[in-house]
Amino acid sequence: MDKRTAERIAEVLEEQIFDGTFANGDRLDEVRLAERFGVSRTPLREALQRLALSGLVEQVPRRGVFVRQPGPVQLLEMFEVMAELEAVCGRLAARRISDAALADLRDANAKCRAAVERRDSDTYYDENGRFHGIIYRQSGNAFLEGEALALHRRLKPFRRAQLRLRGRMAQSMAEHEEIVEALAAGDGERASDALRGHVAVQGEKFHHLIASLKPAAE
Repeated sequence: MDKRTAERIAEVLEEQIFDGTFANGDRLDEVRLAERFGVSRTPLREALQRLALSGLVEQVPRRGVFVRQPGPVQLLEMFEVMAELEAVCGRLAARRISDAALADLRDANAKCRAAVERRDSDTYYDENGRFHGIIYRQSGNAFLEGEALALHRRLKPFRRAQLRLRGRMAQSMAEHEEIVEALAAGDGERASDALRGHVAVQGEKFHHLIASLKPAAE
């Protein structure tokens, strides 16, 4: 129960950091937040730890928890690295992926497609995470999988924010289908290119993402 509560609190705080309710540098008062959400300090602290993993807050010993958003340059650099990690995962997975894992990817895609039809970005994000996690695991490289998962968690709120851009879920869905086709065909370069393009944030997509974060970053 505490884990589900912590996740819910983290998502609310994430939204409020993005919409400017909490600005960069603001201190998040644990006592007031616990009272506001009607919870003990335990799930609240877990929620703040989740945000810290994403880099949205910084826990400073003996001072408290402060909102810390990455700037545009750092965010772009993180997405560049994420795109390359996923590209390597895709190239390796194309050689190693099992039939069962391909079936799991198609199942995740089916759930993503249903979420697109409902315009349900939260469910889409959950299944999208499952989709990418399968590919990391099927790379067959445990170290690479760990690094990809860690950066995926770091970028979680920003990847979620992208999905709220108009038309992005449908575009992402089409990219997922291309990725599965490449993996099923055992085409490592095609899978690598498809995943790199799917994750990379550049051009208009990056402009829109930064614009959506601007109120919280100023």
